[in-house]
Amino acid sequence: MNMNYGSMGPGAMVRCRQCSSSITAMPGARAVQCMQCSCVTRVSGRGRQQHGYGQGYGNGGGMLMPPMRPTPAFGGGRGKKRAVLIGIKYTNRRSCELRGPINDVKCMRYLLTERFGFPNDCVLILTDEERNPCRQPTKDNIRMAMHWLVQGCSYGDSLVFQFSGLGAQVPDDDGDELDGMDEALCPVDSFQQGPILDDEINEAIVRPLVHGVKLHAIVDACHSATVLDLPYQCTVSKQTGRWRWRDERPMTGACKGTSGGQAVLISGSSNGKSNMSVLPEPYATIGAMTHSFIRAVECEPRTTYGRLLTSMRAIMRDSSGNCNLQGPIGGSIRKVANFSGVEEPQLSSAYKFDVEREPFCM
Repeated sequence: MNMNYGSMGPGAMVRCRQCSSSITAMPGARAVQCMQCSCVTRVSGRGRQQHGYGQGYGNGGGMLMPPMRPTPAFGGGRGKKRAVLIGIKYTNRRSCELRGPINDVKCMRYLLTERFGFPNDCVLILTDEERNPCRQPTKDNIRMAMHWLVQGCSYGDSLVFQFSGLGAQVPDDDGDELDGMDEALCPVDSFQQGPILDDEINEAIVRPLVHGVKLHAIVDACHSATVLDLPYQCTVSKQTGRWRWRDERPMTGACKGTSGGQAVLISGSSNGKSNMSVLPEPYATIGAMTHSFIRAVECEPRTTYGRLLTSMRAIMRDSSGNCNLQGPIGGSIRKVANFSGVEEPQLSSAYKFDVEREPFCM
């Protein structure tokens, strides 16, 4: 899908921050990904402004693209429960091809429709196995999918965003990250169009949430721990084994919250290394984060956030790479691949709450 934003001239040339290769940055791009080493390099603000984008509307004047409205062939139903599920294998890329993201999406769809009552036509799926160009997980299509998910959201809406694929990090340039790094998700065309940075993801599906709307994001990708740019993180204490909140709000005072609603991200803290096991059975693998999440929900349907995280942690440590999911899809999956380098699960949120008492429900 080619979205035309007017005459913007040729792209700028950027040097890869890791291997120094020359990369052409698309007009308006905030970051580019190197085809040689897969490293992500930020495009300077000056390079973005020279193409006529002016001051952006995101956090810290982030030069974000304007919202993109879905095409008629793209959208689905507009029920009170809606989901966007994205799985990318990056087929034919020797350096980063994954086995598992497609099964992650299939299993999540089964869980949402069979266990949580999501209508089938309100679950939008983008994978690189789709033949329909509108359902390919390109950068433009993912942006439109995020817009579709939250457009017109109102009290009582339950929204789900799932991404299974590759993540990336790039040095922060506006001082709103405590660790000095921005996180990003890599669309199927990330080498051409660049990744989607956390500031844009926050602006697209976090900031629009109004009172009474709840968003759950389940992200299985390396460097995904804070990819929604939420202000609070909940991790397990190594001393007590209890879950505790950590304030991640930046010293700059940049707003990373919602417009009154709740956003929760379930992701994994990782060591940044990927275990991309190539198995002879291309459809027999599922990601470790997705597997542990679905298995934990199956084991205890009426649980709290704290027990859910604890159960996920135990499943990750004890599964030994074997999948034991229920249902018609799970029965055909045999292996769990830790392609995102997950060490243990963690939760990020727009607001702090008692994870040991708050019931989990989507």
